[in-house]
Amino acid sequence: MGFSAGWNIANVGAVASGIAGAYGVGLAAVALFTTALFLTHMLMQLPAGRLSDRIGAARVCAAGLLALAVCNAAALVAAEPALGLAARATMGIGTALAFIGGSDYVRATGGSPFAQGLYGGLATAGGGVALAVVPLAEGLLGWRAPWVTAIGVAALAGLVLALSPRVAAPQRASTARPAIGTLVADARMRRLAVLFAGSFGLSVVIGNWVVTLLEDTTALEASAAGAIGGATLVLGVVSRPVGGWILRSHPTRVRGAIAVSALVGTLGTLALTTGSVPLAIVGAVAVGLAAGIPFAAAFTGAAGLYPDAPATAVGLINATGALTVLLGAAVTGLAFQHDVGVEAFVLLAGLWAASAVALVRRSETAASVG
Repeated sequence: MGFSAGWNIANVGAVASGIAGAYGVGLAAVALFTTALFLTHMLMQLPAGRLSDRIGAARVCAAGLLALAVCNAAALVAAEPALGLAARATMGIGTALAFIGGSDYVRATGGSPFAQGLYGGLATAGGGVALAVVPLAEGLLGWRAPWVTAIGVAALAGLVLALSPRVAAPQRASTARPAIGTLVADARMRRLAVLFAGSFGLSVVIGNWVVTLLEDTTALEASAAGAIGGATLVLGVVSRPVGGWILRSHPTRVRGAIAVSALVGTLGTLALTTGSVPLAIVGAVAVGLAAGIPFAAAFTGAAGLYPDAPATAVGLINATGALTVLLGAAVTGLAFQHDVGVEAFVLLAGLWAASAVALVRRSETAASVG
């Protein structure tokens, strides 16, 4: 589920220049393809969480995969900007259902923080693999490469879901579920949201535009740039489980690990802007490893704070990451349109460093961040 949702997050950014040419639009307009998806993805986080709390994770996962397959199939019809935007906007429903449903499935089957981190790592890995694979598929499929590959991944995920153990639908009284306003007003939830936005949110923005950045600042072709850029997302499959292991085995060290990860992510983002291929490789690895550390603490912490509505709480946290991508992808695309992409990446680095301020007041985050 996570891998399929993650694939759709980055598959268009992987071939942004090719999409711009085929659709007859600029890079800023291509950024709207990601913005459209994340707008719906963000708006659907809380409804997806409520739905999973009500009818169960497996059904929500199935609905998400079906939506992804249908929407990507619709995008295949023609290289028309209006159709592409409509398809991407509707895809956000599928990514939200698949991702939140998958995370809740891990929790419902007794998954540990390590398992939750592994799930999250595979989700970002989906985007990272897309950055590397979709440029290669473009040679065969042209502008249809993002859509065809996404359908294939959704089909494989559907097969996995069909073979997976069933879990009973939750039996929770509707009166036990906290109001959305209660979650938003909770300072602990807000701090978790900032940490998640500063890691996941910014790393996805970076992942969507790193290929274009490397093409502009180095002599690399799209396929080579995609292979390097893919590390910004695919290495989450390593760091997110590590973050879960730290939370489970060394909870008192979680805050320190998250602070270090913010520093590493900041420096890695800056390394991507240097125009040096070796430094870009180091920077991509640093971003990929740093972005995953806070994931398990954010998701496990949110679910633990509201055990009567765990998927809804996780949905709120994930919505902040989606909002970050929504705004960040559009602004960064506009920056590249005006030849200030490097400056935009420097700003992203600064925002990542600033997100660590959420760790300052231990009293409000102790229950959820170690």
